[in-house]
Amino acid sequence: MSNQRPIVVTESDLLRLSRLIVSRTSERNARECEALESELGDADVVLPSEIPPDVVTMNSRARFVDEGTGEELEMTLVYPRDVDVASGWISVLAPVGAALLGLSVGQSIEWPMPHGGTRRLKVSAILFQPEAAGELHL
Repeated sequence: MSNQRPIVVTESDLLRLSRLIVSRTSERNARECEALESELGDADVVLPSEIPPDVVTMNSRARFVDEGTGEELEMTLVYPRDVDVASGWISVLAPVGAALLGLSVGQSIEWPMPHGGTRRLKVSAILFQPEAAGELHL
């Protein structure tokens, strides 16, 4: 799903996401939970106050560039209950959501599309990060 790259997550995101994985692991969600669990297993874990402001955390809004087309996209990484695709709110359980978690500005990910082919996104800016804004409850 994602390329080999160092990712960083906060302790609070790790705790919440671990709970999500346990509560959502069913036949229907098993593959999505596995992908997220794999991403989390490779992450460097830091306190929320220590997360760099250029990292995608839960509830962060970021701008991405599709490296194949040059198209710019904005997405907010959210928990499954908050998904709103029309608003660009993408679930952390979606393949792209799991892969985006923990990326820093300048890093890219590549993942397979549902109907074939791949797509490569590069993080170009973090527009909002809860930790940088002092909103640690999100």
